[in-house]
Amino acid sequence: MPIASTLPDDIETLKRLLISRDEMIAKLMAEIARLKRWRFGRSAEQTDAALLQLQLALSDLQGSAADEVAVPETVPIEESTAAPPMQRGTQLRRVPRSFPAHLPRETIVHAPASCTCPDCGAAMRKLGEDTSEMLDFVPGYFKVLRHVRPKLSCGHCARVIQLPAPSRPIERGIPAPGLLAQVLAAKYADHCPLYRQQAIYQRAGVDLDRATLADWVGAAARLLEPLVDVLGRYVLGRESAYRRHPGAGA
Repeated sequence: MPIASTLPDDIETLKRLLISRDEMIAKLMAEIARLKRWRFGRSAEQTDAALLQLQLALSDLQGSAADEVAVPETVPIEESTAAPPMQRGTQLRRVPRSFPAHLPRETIVHAPASCTCPDCGAAMRKLGEDTSEMLDFVPGYFKVLRHVRPKLSCGHCARVIQLPAPSRPIERGIPAPGLLAQVLAAKYADHCPLYRQQAIYQRAGVDLDRATLADWVGAAARLLEPLVDVLGRYVLGRESAYRRHPGAGA
C-alpha cells in the first residue's frame, strides 16, 4: 500500500482513486455474498478457503482506507476471486501404485510346506518370487503388507511350485481389510466425508484420491450385501414374530 507522501496532490486524481477503491470494495462484497450463499449449500466446506481469502483482502483494504487511499492494482480481482474449488476439477485421478518409503513394512511369506518335488521327490531350488503390496491401516498409522510368494523349481523334472496369491477384499485393489474398515467407519460412524479423510491421510504421507476412496466404499458395499441381506431377514423375522406374539419378546 502506498504511503500518504506518494499519493498525487491533484484532487481529481484522488477522486478517481477513491471511486476505483469503492468499486473494488463493492465487487469484493458481492463475491463474499455469493460465497456465503454457497457456504450453506452442498459444497460448503470447499468454499471456506476462498471466502476467508476474500474477507482478509477486504478487511485489509478497508482498514487502510482510514489513513490513506488504496491503489486498485494492489489487490487484483482475478487473484482475489480465484477459488480453489474451481481448480479441483482439473486434477487427474491418481491411483497410487507405490507407497512412501517411510511407511513400515510387514512381510508375509507364503512358502510351500515342503521343498521337495511332489513328482520325483528331489530337492527343489528357488527360482524366484512374486511380490505384491497392499496398504493397511492400524489405528494411528499406516503400514504396508508385503506378500511374498517364492517360486520353487525342480532341477530334475522342471516342476515349478508356487502358492496362489492371497485373496483381497477388492479384486486387484490395494486396500487391506483394516484400511477398508477405517474408511467405512470414518464415513458412516464418525460422519467424516471422504474429502476430509483424503486430507487426513495426506498429512500421514499417503495420497489417496477422493475418487479412489469412493470406489472403495462402493466395492465394500457390494462385498457386504450378503451380510446386510441376512441381517435384514433376521430383523424382519423378529418383527413379524413380535407382531404375532407381542408378549413373547418381553
